[in-house]
Amino acid sequence: MVTPVKVYGPPMSTAVSRVLACLYEKNVEFELISINMSKGEHQKPEFLKLQICAIYYYMCDKHTDKGNKGLYGIDPLAKASIDQWIEAERQIEKKLLKVLDIYEKRLGEASFLAWDEFSLADLFHLPNTQYFVSGTDKGNLLTSRENVGRWWDEISSRDLWKKVK
Repeated sequence: MVTPVKVYGPPMSTAVSRVLACLYEKNVEFELISINMSKGEHQKPEFLKLQICAIYYYMCDKHTDKGNKGLYGIDPLAKASIDQWIEAERQIEKKLLKVLDIYEKRLGEASFLAWDEFSLADLFHLPNTQYFVSGTDKGNLLTSRENVGRWWDEISSRDLWKKVK
């Protein structure tokens, strides 16, 4: 009997969801072990020391005979192309950080995005930002910033948003 791969984390985490998708695609048995991100369990040293991309590559190399045999390419050229597109996806986070720098500066000048009162500009940010903060493992990129975090706390605690959620 094959021992299932242990995957730690909530399935809504972008990193965990990618690992699960990879394991499903490779037909590799796994056990999902939940950790509480709101309590910071994902920040424990045993989790931080892992290079998440190494898990995908390892699973593809270890299980070449299972599932999608070309998941990480079938030759060096295919692997190079895959690596290029993985890097393109990684650049999204770098671009997001630049956008958040702009938000941080703006929200240091005004209480809300457009001016000093809540407006449609802020309201339009509620659904996607809610998902980003609560439904991914990247929310700290936003909430850890002084002005953006303050703004998010303020707009997400409005009665209107509590009713919508």
